Amino acid sequence: MIELSASLLLRAYAAGVFPMADSAEAAELYWFDPEMRGVLPLDGFHVPRKLRKTVRRGVFEVRFDTAFRAVMEACAEPTADRPKTWINADILRLYTELAQAGHAHSVECWRDGRMVGGLYGVSLGGAFFGESMFSRETDASKVALVHLVARLLAGGYSLLDTQFVTDHLSQFGAVEIPRVLYRRRLAAAIARPAVFAGLDQGAAVEALLARG
Repeated sequence: MIELSASLLLRAYAAGVFPMADSAEAAELYWFDPEMRGVLPLDGFHVPRKLRKTVRRGVFEVRFDTAFRAVMEACAEPTADRPKTWINADILRLYTELAQAGHAHSVECWRDGRMVGGLYGVSLGGAFFGESMFSRETDASKVALVHLVARLLAGGYSLLDTQFVTDHLSQFGAVEIPRVLYRRRLAAAIARPAVFAGLDQGAAVEALLARG
């Protein structure tokens, strides 16, 4: 059995496939290629009015890539809505390696020195694949998502893959598209040059919020 590597994982993402485990204790990973794929259109991203005010008030200190593994571990914690996780030891290892190579990123919300929400995902060309998010305080993960989208728009990204569509993501404009259309958009996005780091985050967020 071939051990899954970070480079093989990137090739899988480029082909439109992603892995998940049945549980944190599971030793085996399964590959998924949904017939209908969730995406969050960057040009149609909707920020609810109440959340817009929360973002502008600066309730949380938002950081990028300062606690990637801790974000993953927080996303793996069981919750009332999600008693089982698909993040096992191999997932933790592989995505940490991707982060060290600059192909995975975290967005973290902090308050009083404590991380209270965040998300992480994979970056390849102008495509970003959102993996998971967590929240320990109201709106923390939502604020992280707003900051992520602002950075993707400022950095020249064209695709935000959410894998599936949930009620949580639907309020921001997430939709499902057929696999064949997704793969066309994915190929175009991967070929597109984009940057994730080194951007003026304040300006990026204000530009997003100003769109109405």
